Amino acid sequence: MKKIATLFLVTLFLISCSNDSSTEEVQAEPFSIPFKTDNYWTYDVNDNSMNSFRDSLYVGNDTIINSKTYKKMKVKDNIAFGFFSSSLRNNGVRVSGNKLFLSGDLSLNTGQNSPINLDLTLDDFIVFDADAPQGENPSTRTGTIQEVINGYPLLINYTLKSVGGQHFANYTSPNGDEYSNVKSGKIILSASISTTQVISGFPITIQVLPQQDVLVSEQFVAENIGVVHTNTVTSYTLNSSLPSEIVDQLGIPSTNTITQNEFLDVYLVN
Repeated sequence: MKKIATLFLVTLFLISCSNDSSTEEVQAEPFSIPFKTDNYWTYDVNDNSMNSFRDSLYVGNDTIINSKTYKKMKVKDNIAFGFFSSSLRNNGVRVSGNKLFLSGDLSLNTGQNSPINLDLTLDDFIVFDADAPQGENPSTRTGTIQEVINGYPLLINYTLKSVGGQHFANYTSPNGDEYSNVKSGKIILSASISTTQVISGFPITIQVLPQQDVLVSEQFVAENIGVVHTNTVTSYTLNSSLPSEIVDQLGIPSTNTITQNEFLDVYLVN
């Protein structure tokens, strides 16, 4: 009888320990993302067409958007060439915990020789989450936009999402600069495009662009510094069965790829 009682108490103890461990919350390690007023970063921008530019990104004044306080992001002369600086230009950014939120108008032009040109209004979109597991999506935005290009009505279905990345105790940027405690994240835009044409009196829907990722931008963020490197690939391949007269009227190549890199140069953070 004593053995049974002892076994019963041990079982209760093990169950209690099991319950305690299952309810214990794992606290995320703080990852400082410095977006204070007067902070700034300058970036050297280049692409695979041998173009070179320089962007200057600043943290401006406080601004209220939908009752939340953001920092207004600014660029020198209101011009930005790199994807990262262009995405933040004139938009509101706020940091909460290890997340970076963006609200405002986001222009996603994947290149002059592209059928994709989206202007999206985002509300508290998570553009970076230091705690997001690799491959998971902190924020997703889907929608449909109608555009007319060279007389062709286009229906664009898109999905914009942020994606969790990797952690690097030590990270060497492709330009040779070294940083510690770096986490990466991606912004991915996928889209499909169709057009409806009236042929012999009947509306016919033609697929212009099969569903595909047309923009993949990976940011590398160093703790207490900010984004130190951004690699952005914009690409598309039109439907191979698309009639040549439609391709000619669209006035764009049937396929195109642009690779752009932004490298941190001079910065000031508080």
